[in-house]
Amino acid sequence: MCQPTRCRTCGRTTWRGCGRHVAEVRAAVPADQWCPGHPDAPRRGIAAWFSRR
Repeated sequence: MCQPTRCRTCGRTTWRGCGRHVAEVRAAVPADQWCPGHPDAPRRGIAAWFSRR
C-alpha cells in the first residue's frame, strides 16, 4: 500500500510504497503541494551506492 511522505529535496508531498496506489495518494494531496520530481538530484541510500562508477 502506498502512503504520502515528505520529499527530502523540496519538502513537498510525494509517495512511498509499492507504486500501485500512487493515484490514490495524489488524489488526497492538493496539486500545488505535490512534489514535481527531481531527476537531477543526487541519489541517496543503498541504490546510490550500487549505481556508483
